[in-house]
Amino acid sequence: MEWSWLLVFILWQMMTPSEAAAIAVGGGVGINIGNAGGGVWVGGGVDNNNPTPPGPSASNFTSAYIALQAWKSAISDDPLGVLKTWDGLDVCSYKGIFCSDQQGAMDPSNGPSVVAIDLNHANLKGTLVKELSVLTDMSIFHLNSNRFSGTIPDTFNDLSSLQELDLSANYFSGPFPMVTLYMPNLVYLDLRFNTFSGSIPEGLFNKGLDAIFLNNNQFEGELPSNLGNSPASVINLANNKFNGNIPSSFGFMSSKLKEILLLNNQLTGCIPQGVGMFSEMQVFDVSRNSLMGHLPDSMSCLTDIEVLNLAHNKLSGVLPDIVCSLRSLMNLTVAYNFFSGFGQDCSKSFFRDVGFDYSLNCIPGRDMQRPQPECSVIPGSGLSCLRIPAPHPLVCGGALSGNLKPNQTSSSSP
Repeated sequence: MEWSWLLVFILWQMMTPSEAAAIAVGGGVGINIGNAGGGVWVGGGVDNNNPTPPGPSASNFTSAYIALQAWKSAISDDPLGVLKTWDGLDVCSYKGIFCSDQQGAMDPSNGPSVVAIDLNHANLKGTLVKELSVLTDMSIFHLNSNRFSGTIPDTFNDLSSLQELDLSANYFSGPFPMVTLYMPNLVYLDLRFNTFSGSIPEGLFNKGLDAIFLNNNQFEGELPSNLGNSPASVINLANNKFNGNIPSSFGFMSSKLKEILLLNNQLTGCIPQGVGMFSEMQVFDVSRNSLMGHLPDSMSCLTDIEVLNLAHNKLSGVLPDIVCSLRSLMNLTVAYNFFSGFGQDCSKSFFRDVGFDYSLNCIPGRDMQRPQPECSVIPGSGLSCLRIPAPHPLVCGGALSGNLKPNQTSSSSP
């Protein structure tokens, strides 16, 4: 932006050396933003008692000023007046912009720098601009609940310090933003409630992300075969258009997953036996798909599971006691399937304060079941899901992984 450079040059020339040195960030109040747990220091305006040395700090401020003014010019609606504070060279006084304290910086000679942008719920309308990529010290970028549209600039791969990227609840579109895979320190990726479309790349699940939120978009296609390779503790892919099977390798590569939500997609086939490898899983929701077959015996290994939602599928067979007796279970939903019965432990669920919804199945003698004609033909009855025959209860942990092979797949009878 030529006019911005010219404006900064003129302003800088008009300042005396003492005025230029007086542009500083005061305060240094530590706060925590998001899930990263790191300290971020909030700028407190001008501090004439601790002036920023001229030279490198001026360059920091100038670069940040140019970037933020370029972004401001790309924002067409600001109903809450947030950008009224975005005036002058002291970018650390801008609302929603947070800076490091000069004394806490790794290289104090460079002065304070922008380390976080948090404009959640600002209701801003506009687009992102490539100039923001100069904010290489920024670790947090939160834009939840605004009206930003367009795509993420490819130059954002220069944001080498970025740890949290939250663009949820906006109007971003286009294919999956591949630039996010080249942010080396990213651990939190939140793209939910936008209109991204197309397939998602395998590289997403090889990246060291702790949280992946892609729900409520228009992603489609099959889930990458390396889904279970992700070290993430939370993966939410709900309310998209994914189809095909849950990868048979699911569960064999990681055991840190605590929550996975695949509800309201178009998934088919069996629930893979590898699901039991996620011994720390607390939430497993695959409701509102077209999954078929029997439940895998390995579900007995989900000792930490609290919410198990299998509703609105085409699952069949007898709901095994090993599922109903899981010690941490608080809510079990199997409604709108084709289960033909359940055992004694499932009946006891009512007496140990477990929410248990088994309505609209094919269980004889139980209320609120499907009419008999619907139960005469069980969907997917020719589908053979891999199960481990065992005369004794399945041994979990290392023994389970030894019995299962990631290349085993479900097959369909001719």
